[in-house]
Amino acid sequence: MVSMGIRKVQYAPSKQGRQPCTVVRKDFMLSPGELELEVTLDKQLYHHGEKIAVNICVRNNSNKVVKKIKAMVQQGVDVVLFQNGQYRTSVASMETQEGCPINPGQSLQKVVYLLPLLSSNKDRRGIALDGQLKKQETNLASTTLLASSDQREAFGIIVSYAIKVKLYLGALGGELAAELPFVLMHPKPNSKSKVIHADSQADVEDFRQDTVDNMDHDGDAEAEEIE
Repeated sequence: MVSMGIRKVQYAPSKQGRQPCTVVRKDFMLSPGELELEVTLDKQLYHHGEKIAVNICVRNNSNKVVKKIKAMVQQGVDVVLFQNGQYRTSVASMETQEGCPINPGQSLQKVVYLLPLLSSNKDRRGIALDGQLKKQETNLASTTLLASSDQREAFGIIVSYAIKVKLYLGALGGELAAELPFVLMHPKPNSKSKVIHADSQADVEDFRQDTVDNMDHDGDAEAEEIE
């Protein structure tokens, strides 16, 4: 019985997409202004093992106070075979109170760095990983790129990633959150096709022919001895 493992791999596109950016706002009762959160990434496509720079800009025009900021990388897994097979897990996160509290009328701009790695999630369950071949080390599953929605069933499991930033305003103020999707993949390797020249191919064919001839000759000699 022969078993064979087949691994389907998608590599990162050669070109970067648009720089991800989002702005969310929240207004409050009895407050004349709004709380605004702007989140920007330095690029859309990241390779495994690369730090993600998250630019956070907070403009507090409300009468609330921002007490804490949390940023995280969330892995989304959509199992196509199940109707409710959607999971989201944090694979990297950080909390900070640096620059807080952000009082009414104040602003804050800062950059935080996140690094999603499998080594930081060894004991966490429900995380999708890339397939492992032989002794190669695996990693967090790469983003699944779909040319159209019709390809969903062909993959079976759809993996996506997003940055989520939360502003905590205390028990009464609630929170404000923003999300930005991004792509996490392996770079395309430099594949150099091997060219077999005519003379090399001829040598291979000659070797094969000689081997076959020797086997036939040995077989005849052995048969004669038996007789």
